[in-house]
Amino acid sequence: MIMRLLALLAGLAIAQGALADELRVLSSTGVKSVLTDLIPQFERASGHKVAIVYDTGNNVVTRMKKGESADMVILTGPAMDDALKLGKIAGSPAVLARSGIGLGSRAGAPKPDIRTVDGLKKALLDARSIAYSTTGASGVVFEKLIDQLGVGEQVRAKAKRPTGGGASEMVAKGEAEMSVQQGPEILDVPGVQLIGMLPRDVQVYTTFPAALTADSKQPAAAKQFIAFLSTPAAAKAMQAKGMELPQQ
Repeated sequence: MIMRLLALLAGLAIAQGALADELRVLSSTGVKSVLTDLIPQFERASGHKVAIVYDTGNNVVTRMKKGESADMVILTGPAMDDALKLGKIAGSPAVLARSGIGLGSRAGAPKPDIRTVDGLKKALLDARSIAYSTTGASGVVFEKLIDQLGVGEQVRAKAKRPTGGGASEMVAKGEAEMSVQQGPEILDVPGVQLIGMLPRDVQVYTTFPAALTADSKQPAAAKQFIAFLSTPAAAKAMQAKGMELPQQ
């Protein structure tokens, strides 16, 4: 399947007669791990060059508010809703995948059992420090969750906020004992292990839709890229990185 799609994209590039201009993408960091693998394949086959900037979904919307331009965006569901309300999106977004929230720790460290809500509460209370971002989808959900679990005050007292990277990067650097992040993001950080995903009773999934921007300068190339990311082969690559198909 992937080879047939790449051949099709190559044919489209030849039909256009020349390399397209650079395709600029603003994307949630939640899909960074899979796009790192898929973008080079798309570039080789289509002739397009993809310039991508990663940030939390909410921060991407803020950047768009401030006038930063892009040909397309890949956001979290809530952030895409905000972008739609602002009139920054053209057409209907295409949901690529979804992912759940997990906990991370240094590779080789003992893993607490978080398969139950009680186990999760114990792990959060036992951790000396917990890194999570309040501008990303996982952090926003986590802030509500710790209050629901009755441990909000204790967890916030030892919270670490990422400044130049993600929560799991802080764990890798020894700046935090535990991270709260999308599962695929944790798996993508060297030196960090996935303790486990939140129990199903409290798990919240984040969808990742892609869409053209209202002022896209490369709409044809953007549509090709979204079509490429929507194929079964791309979905398989996303699943290999810990993501799930939207209908699961």
